[in-house]
Amino acid sequence: MSGNAPSIGYGAEIRQGPWPVRSQVVLLPGRRRATHKDRERPEYNSRSMRPRSILVAIALLLLAVAHAAAHPAPFSYLDIVFRNGAIEGSLVVHIIDVAHELGIAPPERLLDETLLERERHRIGELLEPRILLRSDHRIPIQWTSMELQREQLALRLKYRIPNERPGALTIDTNLFPYDPVHQTFINIYEENDLRQQVIFNATTAEHTYYLGTARGALAVMKTFIPSGTHHILIGPDHILFLIGLLLLGGSWLALVRIVTAFTIGHSITLSLAALNLVSPPASIIEPAIALSIVFVGADNLVRGDGRDLRAWAALAFGLVHGFGFANVLREFGLPREALGWSLFSFNLGVEIGQLAVVLLVTSLLAAIRRHSDVVGARVAIAGSVVVICAGTYWFVQRVFFV
Repeated sequence: MSGNAPSIGYGAEIRQGPWPVRSQVVLLPGRRRATHKDRERPEYNSRSMRPRSILVAIALLLLAVAHAAAHPAPFSYLDIVFRNGAIEGSLVVHIIDVAHELGIAPPERLLDETLLERERHRIGELLEPRILLRSDHRIPIQWTSMELQREQLALRLKYRIPNERPGALTIDTNLFPYDPVHQTFINIYEENDLRQQVIFNATTAEHTYYLGTARGALAVMKTFIPSGTHHILIGPDHILFLIGLLLLGGSWLALVRIVTAFTIGHSITLSLAALNLVSPPASIIEPAIALSIVFVGADNLVRGDGRDLRAWAALAFGLVHGFGFANVLREFGLPREALGWSLFSFNLGVEIGQLAVVLLVTSLLAAIRRHSDVVGARVAIAGSVVVICAGTYWFVQRVFFV
């Protein structure tokens, strides 16, 4: 790859070797000679044809083309290769960027092998701290060679980091901060297979790549299980929905049915939304979650000794809540190379948090009922009223005040 820029999907390009330069192509519209009838039209204005305007347009065009030709596009290229228990690869940078940072003028002086040999150490020290590679610790880059790519006006630095087998690698770089439009194209390989491509600029957040190995799967689980648990525990609407389902109590078998139905429901839609197969907007999902809470509280008050529909309600509204989980997961970012593991792990984390809530609430309610059935019934009624009020408040807030 090194030395071949990914294709750019907009603008024309002037290429100097692998270094594309975006340029604007200005087309002057065709114009016929004005006739006598044209000049007689009241809207005709001969001043619009003044030579000075044409000269200004031509001058601006020539200036733009000259500027584009004189300044290669601000791109660098980094290969990261996981191979044989090590990380290796290369970095390709343009001599204009390196010369600017080292205060060497004109940049073409770096084409002198003698000067390049003298500056080799300084170049390595300049670039190494600007490339962050981190697993459970920061991984320093060890340069093994530097070669001049004279035709491309570029330097290619090779590196090798032995004895590194991370499950996940976090990457961040801003190679040349003096240039706010500089971009670094990163190709990530496992052995000889290109697995992912990332583009970094001055504002790009760090990126984590999960390897397709057992260590990679463990790294995904270590990241996404806590994330799922954290989300359910800090989501008062999801917790209140669960509490509403549990307020009337029942046998352990009935409670297991309720929790399992909710799990099935939100697992289906979480997967569909995370895979971008179905993606309803948050402006619909969030009010619908609030209404599901109102429904559960109202059902507790009006059902009496009627049929217990809580498992069906948990299944139906679990589908809605799953879209809410997916919105959070989408913001968190799903690694394409470990999509299945990340979905499974996040969902498992949600279940762990959910079971913690269920065990705490059911144990508390059971203790109250053992003490007094009357108090238990009153708690269920009061709790249902609170659930209805909270759901109504969230519904109004999410519809009218967002």
